[in-house]
Amino acid sequence: MSGRYLLDTNIIIALFADDTAVKENLAGAEETFVPSIAIGEMCYGARKSVRVQENLTRIDEFAASSVVLGCNSDTARRYGEIKNTLRMKGRPIPENDIWIAAIALRHDLTLVTRDAHFNEIESLKVATW
Repeated sequence: MSGRYLLDTNIIIALFADDTAVKENLAGAEETFVPSIAIGEMCYGARKSVRVQENLTRIDEFAASSVVLGCNSDTARRYGEIKNTLRMKGRPIPENDIWIAAIALRHDLTLVTRDAHFNEIESLKVATW
């Protein structure tokens, strides 16, 4: 399986948990990217954990070895479009997930996730690992 993928937070957590399916799919991926929002979500989770510093260090090492994509005005524009479309459909999803989808759309990436609510975003390419 080749392609260009953006990893959702739950996929990164699965990777940290040594999930075989995620590791096998990553091995076959052409390129993978990480949204800055996922780094933030993981840092929040680390700060709530028992092993705060150990988890933050692991996240920092992962981020340093990954291509992390952030937001710009084009991303913000896409965020607004996605959020409004979801509002009109009456199908809201979490705010951070809208930002992650906007990054995927901006860079024409397939979002890898285990969250079904991303399927509400019609123009978003989604893969489940």
